[in-house]
Amino acid sequence: MFSFAAPLALFGLLGLPLIYWLLRVTPPRPREIVFPPTKILRELKPDEETPAKTPWWLMALRLALAAALIFAMAGPVWAPSGIVASSAPTLIVIDDGWPAAPTWERRIEGAASIIEAAARAGGPVAVALASETAAPIPGGGPRAIEKLRSVRPKPYLPERKAIGEGVRAFVRAHPAARLVWIADGVAQGDASGFARTLKASGANSVEVYVETHAPRALAAPTNDAAALGVDALRTGDDASAVIDALDAKGRTIGRATADFNGVSRVRAKIELPVELRNEVSHLRIEGENSAGAVALFDARSKVKRVVLVGGESADQAQPLLSPLYYLEKALAPFAQVRTARPGAVDPVAALLAENPNIMALADVGLAPGETFDALSRFVEEGGTLVRFAGPRLANADDDLLPVRLRRNGRVLGGAMSWEEPKLLAEFDATSPFFGLPASKDVTVQRQVLAEPDPGLANKTWARLSDGTPLVTAERRGKGLIVLFHVNADANWSNLPISGLFVDMLKRISAMAGETAPAGGERSDVAADQSALAPMRLLDGFGALGAPGPAAQSIPPGFDGPASAEHPPGLYGVGENFVAVQTLRPTDEISAFDFAGAGLSASALRSGAQLDLRGPLLLFALIAFIADALIAMALGGKLRLRPFGAATAAMLALLCMTAIMHDARAEPAPKPAAAQREKDAALTTRLAYVISGDARVDETSRLGLEALTQALNSRTSFSPGEPVGVDPAKDELAFYPMLYWPIVATAPQPSAKTTARVAAYMKQGGTVVFDTRDALSQRVGGAPTPETQWLRDLTRGLDIPPLEVTPRDHVITKTFYLLDGFVGRYANGETWVEALPPEPKDQAARPVRATDSVSAIVITSNDLAAAWAHDKRGQPLFPLTPGGARQREFAIRGGINLVMYTLTGNYKSDQVHVRDLLERLGQ
Repeated sequence: MFSFAAPLALFGLLGLPLIYWLLRVTPPRPREIVFPPTKILRELKPDEETPAKTPWWLMALRLALAAALIFAMAGPVWAPSGIVASSAPTLIVIDDGWPAAPTWERRIEGAASIIEAAARAGGPVAVALASETAAPIPGGGPRAIEKLRSVRPKPYLPERKAIGEGVRAFVRAHPAARLVWIADGVAQGDASGFARTLKASGANSVEVYVETHAPRALAAPTNDAAALGVDALRTGDDASAVIDALDAKGRTIGRATADFNGVSRVRAKIELPVELRNEVSHLRIEGENSAGAVALFDARSKVKRVVLVGGESADQAQPLLSPLYYLEKALAPFAQVRTARPGAVDPVAALLAENPNIMALADVGLAPGETFDALSRFVEEGGTLVRFAGPRLANADDDLLPVRLRRNGRVLGGAMSWEEPKLLAEFDATSPFFGLPASKDVTVQRQVLAEPDPGLANKTWARLSDGTPLVTAERRGKGLIVLFHVNADANWSNLPISGLFVDMLKRISAMAGETAPAGGERSDVAADQSALAPMRLLDGFGALGAPGPAAQSIPPGFDGPASAEHPPGLYGVGENFVAVQTLRPTDEISAFDFAGAGLSASALRSGAQLDLRGPLLLFALIAFIADALIAMALGGKLRLRPFGAATAAMLALLCMTAIMHDARAEPAPKPAAAQREKDAALTTRLAYVISGDARVDETSRLGLEALTQALNSRTSFSPGEPVGVDPAKDELAFYPMLYWPIVATAPQPSAKTTARVAAYMKQGGTVVFDTRDALSQRVGGAPTPETQWLRDLTRGLDIPPLEVTPRDHVITKTFYLLDGFVGRYANGETWVEALPPEPKDQAARPVRATDSVSAIVITSNDLAAAWAHDKRGQPLFPLTPGGARQREFAIRGGINLVMYTLTGNYKSDQVHVRDLLERLGQ
């Protein structure tokens, strides 16, 4: 299909007859006058002859040259869309699940080509998405285009059932309908059923278009004691897939290549130290921008540190019979297991010093004292204590148990006995073990009994077939106490040598660190209240963002599948969140056989246009050169002289070069901008974001100049002069910290600009947002215009959870010891990225893999106004409440901000000095 950028230029073709006439015109026959000397001249043979007519082949060449120039001026474009225009009512069904995301733009352009073709033919057009439930409504081309441009791929795989009903309704209303299915090529999502619906709909024609890209996906991510693992899936003939392990800020920690070797599913492993693996937030297939190509990790995925303590000192003599042997084998696949060194006087206290997540006691009685108190604090502060019964525990009398125990217990053949070993009962829906199969091969010969106190049922996680508890648990402070009423070896039960035992311990390990009520303690009302609200969800392109209005909370133990109500992403609060994956561990993806379903699928063409001006101008240049060479070869016998032809050819070449340069060449960077970027790369500078308000920008410049002078005079850091930057145009990577004053009347940055700022923050940059509205803020009131403007901006910045700056945060002691950050005002709060809870045995917060540098700092105290002064060093703005002390602390806060951005956690590292010295001493 041809189109022209300047169709009026085609009127130049009307001049071709005139050109033809001019080329053929000959001068009139000269009159003969008798002149005697001419007799002598007639005897001379002429050297040159002028033909009466231009040769036809040269005439054709020159006419073609003129026509090529005219067509080139009209700007011809060839759009090989292959779309046939039809006046029949057209319904376009677009698969909008995650498999369509990598080629979404091409799908939209292809659908737009179909809509434009149908609109030119005058037929009504409707657009329907596979995820929609409402019947499609036909309309004009502009309405369909508007809907098309507003849709985005979904992060789940629609089942197409509802849209199948819509297709039938559309065909009933328009019997001569034309159906167009832009498919994702994946068989999942009931593609075969939808194909049958299209064939049986009675439509006049059914057209199917597929994109050549074959989607890839990830499923079943694990973080076990050995490595990160994930299943890579494919539908096409890809030989391999590169899988990146990224942290919460999008930085790559590890990488692995999954080689398919002719199969459609392969397990890939990324081997990293445990500390790094616990920092991984998600896995992603490189170059595959879809939700299916992302596998998330949550708090349950972290490798837990488990320490084991046995009750018998003789256990070491027969290690294969020790309860610790069974526990270590069961925990090893998914946890770091530690035991006390031989000869340790107090193994419990020694292992608590290693800051474990879980402590398992196999038949250990606890006497009052320092060890008992330390273990109680461990549980109160969030640790998980797992205890196993035995002879010593049966007669123990301590309160680190979830239930009261009867003395002795019940033994097969004893006074309080049963005639046959008891089996397991099915797990209750409120139990964390719900969903695990209650194996009939597991039998119990002996157990410790729980007193039938009120609330025992709510504390029971597993029970025997006669109703007696087998596993009980109770929340104690922030921690959890779990009791197995049998021993950890095979003396009382064969549970420790069963696969169920491993699964039960894995569930307990996943719960370690959670502060939500345990499953066994939930009543029906509490269970509803413990539903996990959506925190950050994946979009169709695989990016984490704020949850939409349709997302709903998930119940405890939710295992999918992902849907419109429960999109894939993170659910929960704070650090206690769970991940909902796009694909479940058993899910598969495969290519759909359209031919087998009786449909003919064509490759989707997005109407990519081919500009023909270049080939036409090239032909004109060749024709000019050929004309000149022909004129020279014929020795000037033609009307066109060689010199004139060569000159015309050179002029044409220059004109064509200029046109092609203007049309295709990208503008060269301005020398000033290039020099500025060079200076920024060589000299570290502070930068502020240009707001567009001249007064605010001048205040920012003067404030950063004053802060730069203070840094030069008080520290060893000597930054260059501060600069103003435009995030939409300037490269931000050269500046470690950006000061961004918020102006409520400024327009919101474009999506592209917001993406640049988000990338800058993920790559290690820090942005200090200053709303400058501390005096106008009201507790519990409506947000100020500046605060609302900032909220609108941060919706696209992937902001982590924030907290008011704690007094012991590293940012308060990077250079000066401060209690907070003041500026022109002192009543506003400063917010930074929230850090993990404080370790129980340290005075400062832990060092994280991200160096604890917050990518965002938010304040309302108008910092730059407090820093700014004139050329004489006099302050420019009064402070509230005021005083030289407040201005000094404002400067100190600014220095701390810069040092924090540049040096990260070097102050926080001091908390490890004592441990390092102790280890060196050993």
